[in-house]
Amino acid sequence: MRKRCSAQPVSLAEDVYLDPYRDVLRRRVAFASQQEARITNGHASLEDVAAGHTYFGLHRCADGWVFREWAPNATSIHFLGTFSDWKELPEYALRRLNDHGEWELRLPLEALHHGDLYHLLIRWPGGEGKRIPAYARRVVQDEHTHLFCAQVWAPDVSYAWQHASPSHVPGQVLIYEAHVGMAQDRAAVGTYEEFRVQTLPRIRAGGYNTIQLMAVAEHPYYGSFGYHVSSFFAASSRFGTPEELKALIDDAHGMGLRVIIDLVHSHGVKNEVEGLSCFDGTRYQYFHDSERGDHPAWDSRCFDYGKPEVLHFLLSNCRFWLDEYRVDGFRFDGVTSMLYHHRGLGTAFTSYERYFDGSVDEDAVAYLTLANRLIHRLRPDAVTVAEDVSGFAGLGATEEDGGVGFDYRLAMGIPDFWFRLVQEHRDEDWKPSWIWSELTNRRADERTISYVECHDQAIVGSKTLIFELIDAAMYDHMHVQDNSPVVQRGIALHKMIRLLTLATSGHGYLNFMGNEFGHPEWIDFPREGNNWSYHFAQRQWHLRDDMTLQYRFLAEFDRAVICLFAEHNLLTQDLKLLLTEENNQILVFERGGFFFFFNFHPHQSVSDYYVETPGGTYRHMLDSDSAEFGGYSRIEQGQTYERLQVSERGLRCEGIRIYLPCRTALILRRSL
Repeated sequence: MRKRCSAQPVSLAEDVYLDPYRDVLRRRVAFASQQEARITNGHASLEDVAAGHTYFGLHRCADGWVFREWAPNATSIHFLGTFSDWKELPEYALRRLNDHGEWELRLPLEALHHGDLYHLLIRWPGGEGKRIPAYARRVVQDEHTHLFCAQVWAPDVSYAWQHASPSHVPGQVLIYEAHVGMAQDRAAVGTYEEFRVQTLPRIRAGGYNTIQLMAVAEHPYYGSFGYHVSSFFAASSRFGTPEELKALIDDAHGMGLRVIIDLVHSHGVKNEVEGLSCFDGTRYQYFHDSERGDHPAWDSRCFDYGKPEVLHFLLSNCRFWLDEYRVDGFRFDGVTSMLYHHRGLGTAFTSYERYFDGSVDEDAVAYLTLANRLIHRLRPDAVTVAEDVSGFAGLGATEEDGGVGFDYRLAMGIPDFWFRLVQEHRDEDWKPSWIWSELTNRRADERTISYVECHDQAIVGSKTLIFELIDAAMYDHMHVQDNSPVVQRGIALHKMIRLLTLATSGHGYLNFMGNEFGHPEWIDFPREGNNWSYHFAQRQWHLRDDMTLQYRFLAEFDRAVICLFAEHNLLTQDLKLLLTEENNQILVFERGGFFFFFNFHPHQSVSDYYVETPGGTYRHMLDSDSAEFGGYSRIEQGQTYERLQVSERGLRCEGIRIYLPCRTALILRRSL
């Protein structure tokens, strides 16, 4: 049985199942261009339009301060803060500039100072409310009242960048998903500075080349994991200052690590004081007014992607993070919710028709196309990743091909498959052909990022892979001298599953912080239900560092395979299946001159196992059973395998014979 999986995406035009929908694809791309012309008026460029953050918000100029806000329904706006003793003073009243709803305030330099707190008092027909400016770049929370305020942030000395962004090799992205606040080994909120000093070196040592930072944009509820954003242009102050985040990103670049951030443009927090909901007294300023503007599952507000002002706001947000913080791209969160009027809820995507029926939000498709167009014009090397569970056709294809333009999409079905396999099937019933099919079943026209688990599988109420495999035995049987069969099975399968997912990845791989060493506990942020505890909102690095515990074996194995793939650019190479044998539960495939052998059988090892291979000498690179990775050392290290001519099932064949222990993965490299 043979199957080749190309490392290079093919043209979307080669997908015959899309033939009935070619006109729709062309129309979608054309509509995105119409939307671009609409918001640029045919005069400015898309890049210029996406610079709203340089016009709106608070800015210090040579002769004073200027503040602008868009609030079309407002009848008056006042600037209130520590500088006015929080009183409504006439000199801090904004004036309306035009019928479009733009407001402006100009102040002398001495009127405001770095660190001053402020908010807006907006009045509208029939009401009024305090608001955080939509383009605020710094928002802080009072530790006593827990109320949020904008903060004047204008240090005398701007941050001086030291390092350029590392280059990006398409199809070679090894992502370390991380959360700054829970990256420290203590029950507290971690900081940008702690992450820079303590966590960055761990990521670099682990061989990863890209960091995906969660929860960067300001969010009022810590437990939302950063997905209920309130201030889209403000880096979360609970982790530190803007300069400290810049230093983190700068140091990462100096270590050869690219940094992408989660970009949440799928919805906004419902909070009215902190967020954009009813900002000027209307529900429809940024979001849809009807039920369409409320997300039933997330208790949040849904953007109206058809409004030019919303496009202006969101596109400017894309540019802001690229310009101000020099991030190297974005993981767009909740794309499925954006793409469909039904938000992807209760819908089975069983046919291509689902991507072209009346449920698709054409405005959202156009926005995502424009966002990708803008990002890649500004930074051709920037990376965009789509989190979509529906398999939306063309999402990761180029515009020229009729696609939306994302560089990668997450292979969200793979973790579901692994957890279903572990939970519902006996080890003896794992079928290599089924495993191979599930791991390589992806659209040929786009690059994908595979993963066993991300933060979703670690949230309280769920279990990480290692906990599914070992469960409570992790608490008492992880000592290196403990030979618990439950732990040994779990460690063996954990290594094999993660290696196989990496080795069959289309073009990228993702790991969530701590999973590389089998972090033993779930994630649970402080909330009323756990008495506001930070106990589960941290990473226990000391377990990985403890030489008497077996966590280090998983970490060392992860580092070895990640470094191997990075060194040889294996994810850019084609993937070729050589053998699946159901009875022995053996899977063999080749990638870039490396040959991968997996024996999933729980107790049956094979000796002198014959595999037909091309000519050459095969050298042992590593195996999961090595003692340095917590195995039994059943395979001799460093040996070579010569290609032999044998008689197999009555045929003259040439290949190699190997010893492959049960629950073991072996990697050989061919040389001529």
